[in-house]
Amino acid sequence: MAEPEVTRLIPLLETGDITNCQIMPWGSNYTFIVTIGNKKMRCQAVYKPRRGETPLWDFPAGTLYMREYASYLVSEALGWSFIPPTTIREGPHGIGSLQLYVEAKPNSDYFSFRADHTTELMRIAAFDYLANNADRKAGHCVLGANGKVWGIDHGLTFHVVPKLRTVIWDFAEQPLPEEITADLKAFREKLAGENEFAEQLPKLLSRDEIAALRRRAETLIQSGKFPAMGPGRNVPWPLY
Repeated sequence: MAEPEVTRLIPLLETGDITNCQIMPWGSNYTFIVTIGNKKMRCQAVYKPRRGETPLWDFPAGTLYMREYASYLVSEALGWSFIPPTTIREGPHGIGSLQLYVEAKPNSDYFSFRADHTTELMRIAAFDYLANNADRKAGHCVLGANGKVWGIDHGLTFHVVPKLRTVIWDFAEQPLPEEITADLKAFREKLAGENEFAEQLPKLLSRDEIAALRRRAETLIQSGKFPAMGPGRNVPWPLY
């Protein structure tokens, strides 16, 4: 579960006043760092407006911000809470995703801490297959100031066609830990049940994308192991 100090900022993220919108000078899509505040507190967040998304040939136009939010909801439904709190709301440049900015340790990325955070990275590796993440670069895993591993940048997810591209291949074809399998089984039940998560997902993903998500969950459960590298391009470029 997410830490209390992070969880308490969710209402602020959803309703606080957005100020000080500054563009972040990297990435293929327009991304902004914003300040969100009210009379009692403030925080920083990463704002990705729909109108700033670069058109892609393989992902439907104007959907990346919804995939960011869907990824957060799936992480929460699994009980893994490794994606910073994320929501969808109107901002200075229109509707988009808004994600709590996590202060990371300097120069932290997947390659710098993978030997010391195996359990957390196993969950992220399983998530990336489940979400069909096409862009897990090393810099998309960061180590927070308190030592927690966070995953960021999940716009290229949930495509129907297999597109897994990740730097996390340490666990390829290894058995899934029992805890991860148990979480996947509980997640499968949530997908099929009547609950807030199952009601929210169709607002963000297509029917075919949700069906593919179910199939990938079932594949992980039935195989009982992490996926193997395929014959195609399974690693993002650049790596960072």
